[in-house]
Amino acid sequence: MQDHSILVTPGPGASQIHFAPRFNVAAAFIDRHLAEGRGTAIAIRTESEEITYTTLAERVARTGDALLALGVPRGGRLLMVVLDEPAFFYLFWGAIRAGIVPVPVNTLLRAADYAWMIDDSAADALAYSPELATEIAPALRQARHQISVVLPTRGDGEALPALMAAASATLAPAARGPEDECYWLYSSGSTGRPKGAIHAQRDLAVACYYYGTETLGLRAGDVFFSAAKLFFSYGLSNAMAFPLWVGGTAILMPGRPTPEATFAAIEHFRPTIFFGVPTLFARQIAEFARLKPDLSSLRFCVSAGEALPAHLFAAWRELTGTEIIDGIGSTEMTHMYISNRPGDVRPGSTGRAVPGYDLKIVDEEGREVPAGTPGRLLVRGLSIAKAYWRNPRPTAVDGWFDTGDTYCANEDGTYTYSGRSDDMLKVGGIWCSPVEIEAALIEHPEVLEAAIVGRADADSLIKPEAWIVLKNQDAPPPAGIVEALVHHCKTRLAPYKYPRWFHFVADLPKTATGKIQRFKLREHEPPAASGAVIEGTIAAAPGESAFV
Repeated sequence: MQDHSILVTPGPGASQIHFAPRFNVAAAFIDRHLAEGRGTAIAIRTESEEITYTTLAERVARTGDALLALGVPRGGRLLMVVLDEPAFFYLFWGAIRAGIVPVPVNTLLRAADYAWMIDDSAADALAYSPELATEIAPALRQARHQISVVLPTRGDGEALPALMAAASATLAPAARGPEDECYWLYSSGSTGRPKGAIHAQRDLAVACYYYGTETLGLRAGDVFFSAAKLFFSYGLSNAMAFPLWVGGTAILMPGRPTPEATFAAIEHFRPTIFFGVPTLFARQIAEFARLKPDLSSLRFCVSAGEALPAHLFAAWRELTGTEIIDGIGSTEMTHMYISNRPGDVRPGSTGRAVPGYDLKIVDEEGREVPAGTPGRLLVRGLSIAKAYWRNPRPTAVDGWFDTGDTYCANEDGTYTYSGRSDDMLKVGGIWCSPVEIEAALIEHPEVLEAAIVGRADADSLIKPEAWIVLKNQDAPPPAGIVEALVHHCKTRLAPYKYPRWFHFVADLPKTATGKIQRFKLREHEPPAASGAVIEGTIAAAPGESAFV
């Protein structure tokens, strides 16, 4: 991958990516395709529209020019509450081209959440999809910070289409450097208030090269469909950056990604790469026999958000003949830094280090631990966020980002996830991974999803507590299910690891990225006695859903 501003050279262990001193990433992702003869290729497909690279480049330039004409200053921030529609591309890249900083945020929030983000970001402008107006209007009234430019993506009057029509299509990219501020993404808030991660111009290009090209082998002509939405890091790369990096086609579906909707989209648009999360793959597998989808267009699938259990990988491959490539990334690191590879998958493991990233696993004192010993995972690489907005916590110490995840390095060079470091349990004086117990539980034929948290018993000793979503939601938990699940766990795990309490619920609270919010389960009123069956639901907060 080379143009006037990016150079890739061979290096020890992995190729090295270099950037010119003057580098605006919008030119690298948009303009380059016109120079390379892809102007007539389809960049974006929706149910109602096909957009070529030539049209995309024109609309991006017009949007950037329109934002400047509205008075949004270079270096100012554009808060984006935008669904998965073409306008997301125009606003994101148009802002960057104009030297404005786009800040995409979760489209599933409520007015109070948006008011907080308006105040926290101190944005100069806000763009939103009209479907979200019922939350945006009260948010603007509630916010202390006043935004002067408010722009709907569609509609009559001063909406984006009319402003683009009146703007120039010849806006030159603003002068920027590879380490200059480019865009923000807020973290998913799995442990509390989201944090604004500030990313540099080079970050998306680094992630696309090392993960998209070097690890996944993405190529021109690939068609990309992501169940994960554009507003957070996983979806931003899957559904926009990766296709634009290689000259592929992005499929946009603004609705909720249910098994029915995602299967229908795959059959209609015929993507070659599908990106999901383990919860969605589990539900697709459960609905496969009923829906009988044609997934023959897929080369492979990618999963992130939570560790992919080995039995889901096996079930999916048996049903579809394709692999699910599991990996782990973060908002702070832009995308993946550990991943399996097509044709090189170790089920149950997260895979190997992505080229361009260094990993180490340390104990509580920060000392590296030997292979086979679990510890806290640290990572470093060029795509790490510059800083957190208005937050004293640095993204990295001496270049190393603390992921907050507990991992174990295997002798074969792969890495196995043990859970969030804060979620690890000490049962009987021995560290215990909630992921291991969850993986055993979801192997039971009655169980669709499971989450494990620690709970103190009557003697103030921590024991595992299970939250279970059963496959059959149309009937109460079957008689003897607790005893059956305890026996199931004891035959697969060390005896002390079996859950002492079971809750049967309709859903689990998750962030918009599909991560289980275990802190909400820990906050729930403890059960009265060991083995209690509690029926009910821990409601997801606004902006959260079972899977995205």
